[in-house]
Amino acid sequence: MLFAVLCKDKPEHIHLRMETRPRHLEWVDGLNEKGTLKIAGPFLDAEEKPCGSMLLIEAVDQASAEAIAAEDPYGKAGLFESVDVKSFKWLYNNPEA
Repeated sequence: MLFAVLCKDKPEHIHLRMETRPRHLEWVDGLNEKGTLKIAGPFLDAEEKPCGSMLLIEAVDQASAEAIAAEDPYGKAGLFESVDVKSFKWLYNNPEA
């Protein structure tokens, strides 16, 4: 089952994002190696600076997806104002379809 993990950064926390980025990317690379990760990247503000994140992950259920999302180093560092985990059905341009 697929889940979209939608994360919104706290305002004025770009410094924390940059400090934590190497650990976050290592974590994302691990998800990718396991086949858990389908898509990932930052949201950008009007000045094209990162202001949040979006991941599309595969998990057995909602609780498992939330557990995966809770391991994000950005979240553990206190970067996110909010994290929303929603089940997702990939209809168009799904390479696995």
